[in-house]
Amino acid sequence: MNQIIDFMGSLNPIVAALVATTFTWLLTAFGASFVFLFKNMKRALLDGMLGFTGGVMIAASYWSLLAPSIEMAENQGIAGWIPAAIGFGSGALFLFALDKVMPHLHINFRPDEAEGPQTGWHRTTLLVLAITMHNIPEGLAIGVLFGGVAAGFDGATIGAAVALTIGIGIQNFPEGIAVAMPLRRQGVSRRKSFWYGQLSAIVEPIAGVIGAWAVLVFEPILPYALSFAAGAMIYVVVEEVIPETQRDKYTDIATLGFIGGFLVMMILDVGLG
Repeated sequence: MNQIIDFMGSLNPIVAALVATTFTWLLTAFGASFVFLFKNMKRALLDGMLGFTGGVMIAASYWSLLAPSIEMAENQGIAGWIPAAIGFGSGALFLFALDKVMPHLHINFRPDEAEGPQTGWHRTTLLVLAITMHNIPEGLAIGVLFGGVAAGFDGATIGAAVALTIGIGIQNFPEGIAVAMPLRRQGVSRRKSFWYGQLSAIVEPIAGVIGAWAVLVFEPILPYALSFAAGAMIYVVVEEVIPETQRDKYTDIATLGFIGGFLVMMILDVGLG
């Protein structure tokens, strides 16, 4: 693990962000590739994996994003709650606005429950768009943290950036399954199910590079950028991930998955950060 941290620390921050978010995208693709082995997966397992995803995102929002944001602001002589509150609220409002202008459909929802503007787009497209929105703050968070490390901000460490990358990557694996399997179950071919499953995370490298570049160019925004990513991630969990796990009889399994994801991300961040 120390070798990985040293390697990532030796890279240009934008390159490091690209490498890290490519890793998270590849784990999504790995999860989606399970459609070549199975056509169906038990709903209980899918709900547990979605719960795990939510737990990772909640833990990352605090330990990897909000706590460093507050620490950095205080080190700059700013009241810690100011950038945390402004950034967190802005991130949530950004996802709220995106939610209203982009047609999408959550994983376990019926076609008539699609959100955003009415459209004739296929159900598959709407599903992929929903997960793509979900992945924007994840890629942004990784990129912003790597940018903060390069800018030399107290509270931003290469260990924390690597921990966040690993945590997001771990939860992207079941996410790839959770996107591809329902498509396969609906009769979509294995190849197309895999394609759409991995496609949902391709936005992460783009968001990661933008996040790292923005922090390097506009260094004072880092505390705000970190809390912005946290607000966006919390919005996704509450508006999308949790409701998707509560639509069947496996809510207890989803809750245990959530607790497991939270613990994994907390241990990674505290242990490496």
